[in-house]
Amino acid sequence: MVQFRLARREDVPEVVALLADDMLGRGREIAGPASYLAAFDAMQDEGSNHLIVGEDDGRIVACYQLTFISGLSLSAARRAQIEAVRVAASCRGRKIGEAMIEDAEQRAQAAGCTLLQFTTNKSRNDAHRFYDRMGFTASHIGYKKSL
Repeated sequence: MVQFRLARREDVPEVVALLADDMLGRGREIAGPASYLAAFDAMQDEGSNHLIVGEDDGRIVACYQLTFISGLSLSAARRAQIEAVRVAASCRGRKIGEAMIEDAEQRAQAAGCTLLQFTTNKSRNDAHRFYDRMGFTASHIGYKKSL
């Protein structure tokens, strides 16, 4: 049974391994360990930016980042942004992804959010089917620009 909890600094190497164990992550998760630890520390300092891990029998098998964003649009809605959603390749097919999204929804509702949103790479067709099944709607077009 996977238990979701806030990540600790010592979890960062395992999370980075999850992020890199992916068709897109292999080529982009190339920073040194100090960069990832500094990013984790910055997330901790922000207060509304959380790294969540799924642990099974002492092993991290899933992760996601959840950021709470206050805003004026949509009648001053508070929203939750999900990023970096991963399940270990060896654990896929066990409904961990579903449990992870349910965990994110519960955390977002507890933080007063009325909307849960994310972006996903166009090439992730399996993920798109999963998000459709989980009740998300592909309602927007996302754009990104490297700086």
